[in-house]
Amino acid sequence: MTVKEQQQRPSSVSSVTTGLSRRTFLQAVGAGTAWAVSAPGVFAQNTASQAEPNAPAAPRYVYVGTYSAPNTAPGGVAPSRAEGLYVYQLNHATGDLSHVQTVTADNPSFLAVAPSQRHLYCVNELGADDSGKPLGRVSAYAIDPDTGKLTLINARSTRGTWPCHCAVHPSGGHLLAANYGTGTFVVFPLGEDGRIEPMSDLFQAPGNGGGPDPVRQEGPHAHMMLANPGAQHVFGVDLGGDTLLAWELDPATGKLTPGPVPRANVPSGSGCRHLAFHPDGRRAYVINELSSTIDVFDFEPGRGAFIWRQSISTLPQNTPFTRPAFNPDNPGEVPTGTNTTAEIRVHPSGRWIYATNRGMDSIAMFAVDANSGRLESTGWVQSRGQIPRGMNIEPSGRWLYVGNQNSDTIAVFRIGADDGQLEGPIHLIDSPVPVDFAFGPAVR
Repeated sequence: MTVKEQQQRPSSVSSVTTGLSRRTFLQAVGAGTAWAVSAPGVFAQNTASQAEPNAPAAPRYVYVGTYSAPNTAPGGVAPSRAEGLYVYQLNHATGDLSHVQTVTADNPSFLAVAPSQRHLYCVNELGADDSGKPLGRVSAYAIDPDTGKLTLINARSTRGTWPCHCAVHPSGGHLLAANYGTGTFVVFPLGEDGRIEPMSDLFQAPGNGGGPDPVRQEGPHAHMMLANPGAQHVFGVDLGGDTLLAWELDPATGKLTPGPVPRANVPSGSGCRHLAFHPDGRRAYVINELSSTIDVFDFEPGRGAFIWRQSISTLPQNTPFTRPAFNPDNPGEVPTGTNTTAEIRVHPSGRWIYATNRGMDSIAMFAVDANSGRLESTGWVQSRGQIPRGMNIEPSGRWLYVGNQNSDTIAVFRIGADDGQLEGPIHLIDSPVPVDFAFGPAVR
């Protein structure tokens, strides 16, 4: 994530049912990558879901964030033709999506739905104007419960550049956002009507001096801000500093104070990107963009403490893919033969974890050990597109949606109920520069 300018083509939705054999995938990624697409593994027993443990198998509205025209996405190869936010209706029986609405917006790259499912929030991932004034924003939308359609409520400046992530606090009372460019984490109170109120706090990450990687870690780069499932703490992921920052959030004032254990680290130069918690609330997983790894932590919610347990690669053992030598003029670029990671998602059952690889253009699959929380690789599937960035699992845990940023497609995978293996893509849906997915209310 860096020099942020972005996107590609208006939304025509067509589904293509496709199969992917092991041979096809091995040919696609090169003869040197002779590893098995499915590795044997022992799968953990089922656990309660963090989000919706008994989510109904019903149609649901899906929201897709993009990088909008005339910008070019980080690592993109052509100017975007996307218009903004895209609203779809999910057919739970087939996994297919049908277009409902397109909402004009500036680079609405990352999305968050409020716990009430009445409001959607996005970052507007923008840099600075010619005078250096930050243009980053967050925007609020009302969700029509009958149609799933969006209506803009308001927007606020994030007082920073390239905001790349937002999350609603589990209480529903605050919006949390991360300014990648300026390395700041920000908090906004939310009104009863979903309106974003004036900013209540801003925290400047210290970074790590010049940083181990002189191009991607030259300074702090806030990449994510979220609360743990029990909402005892709020955390910020700083790619530039290889650091997880921890705070307590005062619900009355919206102010941050350092947590009892104010920080944790990933290995130097890893470039931590996103943090995901296990549904049991006592394990945490950090995907590292620059090293293509996942770090596994025990998490103690009372103190907000992370204890490292494991590092595991998102790539095969004998992979030909290497770490990029980043281009300062386009740090988001992933040159041929190199790889960076993007998204990590924990299945609602807690049994499996999925991660996207950009460059290898694949989804890595892992089984979660029920006792230790450690990960075991169970294989890879091709995304059938270029630069798979965001992905998300619909609340019942049956379908996984992956956005192929540079090929303008959403890949839909069926998740095996017994083993968590990904089948598909079942559909390849034309959608311009898909970046992130959020799930709204069930269709009435």
